[in-house]
Amino acid sequence: MSEQDSNRSGGIWLLVLFGLILMIIGLPLLYGGVQLVGLGGSWYYALAGVGIIISGFLFVLRRQAGFWLYILIFLATIAWALWEAGLSFWPLVPRLVAPAVLAVIALLLAPLFPSSTGGKRGPFALAGLLVLALIATGAYAFQPHGVIRNTVAVATIAPAPAAANTDWRHYGRTPAGTRYAPIDQITKDNVKDLKVAWTFRTGDIPTKGAEDQNTPLQVADTVYTCSSHNIVNALNAETGEPRWTFDPKASAPLWQRCRGVSYYEPAAATAAPAADGTTTTTPPAPVSAACAGRIVMTTIDARLIEIDARTGQPCQDFGQGGTVDLKHGMGEVKPGFYFQTSAPTVMRDLIMIGGWVWDNVETGEPSGAIRAFSARTGELVWAWDLGNPAITKLPPDGQSYTRGTPNVWSTPSYDDALGLVYLPTGNATPDFFGAERSKAAEDYTASVVALDIATGRERWKFQTVHHDLWDYDLPSQPALYDVPDGKGGKVPALIQVTKRGQIFMLDRRDGKPIAEVQEKPVPQNGGAKEDFLSPTQPYSVGMPSIGDEPFTEAHMWGATPFDQLYCRIGFKKLRYDGEFTPPGLTRSLQYPGYYGGMNWGSASVDEANGTLIVNDIRMPQFVQLLPRAEADAYGPSAAHDGLGTQLGTPYGALKNGFMSPLGVPCHQPPYGTITAIDLNTRKLVWQVPAGTLQDTGPLGLKTGVPIPIGMPSLGGPITTAGGLVFYAGTQDYYLRAIDVATGEELWKGRLPVGAQATPMTYTSPESGRQFVVVSAGGSRQSPDRGDYIIAYALPKAP
Repeated sequence: MSEQDSNRSGGIWLLVLFGLILMIIGLPLLYGGVQLVGLGGSWYYALAGVGIIISGFLFVLRRQAGFWLYILIFLATIAWALWEAGLSFWPLVPRLVAPAVLAVIALLLAPLFPSSTGGKRGPFALAGLLVLALIATGAYAFQPHGVIRNTVAVATIAPAPAAANTDWRHYGRTPAGTRYAPIDQITKDNVKDLKVAWTFRTGDIPTKGAEDQNTPLQVADTVYTCSSHNIVNALNAETGEPRWTFDPKASAPLWQRCRGVSYYEPAAATAAPAADGTTTTTPPAPVSAACAGRIVMTTIDARLIEIDARTGQPCQDFGQGGTVDLKHGMGEVKPGFYFQTSAPTVMRDLIMIGGWVWDNVETGEPSGAIRAFSARTGELVWAWDLGNPAITKLPPDGQSYTRGTPNVWSTPSYDDALGLVYLPTGNATPDFFGAERSKAAEDYTASVVALDIATGRERWKFQTVHHDLWDYDLPSQPALYDVPDGKGGKVPALIQVTKRGQIFMLDRRDGKPIAEVQEKPVPQNGGAKEDFLSPTQPYSVGMPSIGDEPFTEAHMWGATPFDQLYCRIGFKKLRYDGEFTPPGLTRSLQYPGYYGGMNWGSASVDEANGTLIVNDIRMPQFVQLLPRAEADAYGPSAAHDGLGTQLGTPYGALKNGFMSPLGVPCHQPPYGTITAIDLNTRKLVWQVPAGTLQDTGPLGLKTGVPIPIGMPSLGGPITTAGGLVFYAGTQDYYLRAIDVATGEELWKGRLPVGAQATPMTYTSPESGRQFVVVSAGGSRQSPDRGDYIIAYALPKAP
């Protein structure tokens, strides 16, 4: 055989092989496309599948018509993609990249057809242009997309006075929960020079069921941290060297985590506003020198403990040898059904405790009662039982606080001048069926409730979800900040972010909305026949909402046309009428999902400029109610499949993420963002995707490429007087500094593992240097775990 015959034979086989590949590609597109059409979805995939199969068949027959048919399909695909997705980058990727790759191959093979009379130059030139376009697409993927960026008129920030207290003494730095530090040593200009100043390892690496969500405290020259098993370490604020360790030997069958500890100084006199508006000062009781400053902590086995902030030894004058049993008065508490994840709230001479309840398991779980204990002695001072307000301390003998009431598992804020503490409430268990809930559950689910600090009596409440069947409980600490009243004055505001992406701005004196709230009609069909639905739900129309754009089939996404088609079919099979689609016997889509919108990391307020900074999660879930017998017989995969047993009700609840076969969310990116909102104008200022694919990816594999697609994020942001936002809750392993005015990333520091904790910052009394500290124990979706407390600072002056 001559060389020419050999080349011709090789060309024939290339045409045949490519034709077979096209037919293999076209078959699933046709099969899935027909299903999609039958569900009332797009006709594109079925038509494209037919065309690609015919094109492939013609390639196998070495007919040039196969080439021209594929080019026609490709051009039609471009037109369809632009019609459906516009010029948005990420929606176009799965629609166009794979067809473009096939078009390149088709162009390169075009001269091999026996009937081809043209030369190679034209097809090869077009193939080269497409290759350049693909390369440009790959490069463009490394740029953030969907960015909103409008500069804020930045106020002139006066440096914090030398004597000002810049300690980080509360979970949100102050009782207001704004996570704003009046420190400006690290600025937009020099943040690029940040380096690791010290690293401490706790020795408590999170294991299965454990997560590191700790935001450290800093008081004077000491930093206090807690690990997932409540081990507390006191560190030198300048060097990170350990001063002491306290291990409470806490254990729990699930949810091992500690978001923080609190601090109390009993030597300080207590100033309290009286009912007539005057202020009285209570002289301090004698305090032993051993516990002049105290670390206040709760444990995953429901204990309240005070330890000496200087030595780490239990304070013997508190409770029984330093400990109060928080199960007292709660009735039956099964292992793992009641404990605290958030830091206790220390206010005046009180320690207020909420609690996390293992929800969605059974009815009649432990009470969501709120209790305040004496920070000096551990004695119960008051209790607020949502189901029985007549109980103001311990329940009568033989009784317990009302079981199954909404709890407060997140962090409250308080305004000492107003004498009010603000509680973000959860929902009554179970999450997805509410026909048998109590009046207390209906009244207090997903609400902000203001209690009198001194007495624990309710002053006002505001509900963000009525008859919650979606687990839209309030996960975040309210932020207290005074906003303009439009008349030259200020209004004391409370800003509550939610899982729904709604942001409510209330007058914290009486709970009335400052930003307009409207009751809007919501879907009324598809729920359980035994249950009922609220006809309306509250929407904060006076503030921007984040990540709550209703889904359509066109929003479904995938890395390839195949998983995008899979997600489109899945979407069309689900019931979906918006965020309040009721759970029922057929699967429904829930978005925003029960992980967020905004979650426990909470928001930050740049107090110098009145800018609210929030991060959000965009992770839809499906929910399906299973009749009792079916739920009870579900089998050993129940936990993996996300079954909530909801014992004591007619239904279990099957719930899980709405994901593609590659383990990627079924909707188009971003999956998480960081957003700035001007609290003066109540307008969105900027929004950027949160994090990259570097340390995660399809099928749980790390891509190793820092594509800023925007990932689900846990943990919250902080802001500083240096005009910076610090954030570390992304799925990639970085602490970032962002320009608070523009959202531009100015610096990032590589962490040894991911983080899902809110950072903090302080000025060291020893050197006057500003440190930024983050706890890195591993991000939720990553197998990598660690036990790192890492501090960053500018290099020391020579």
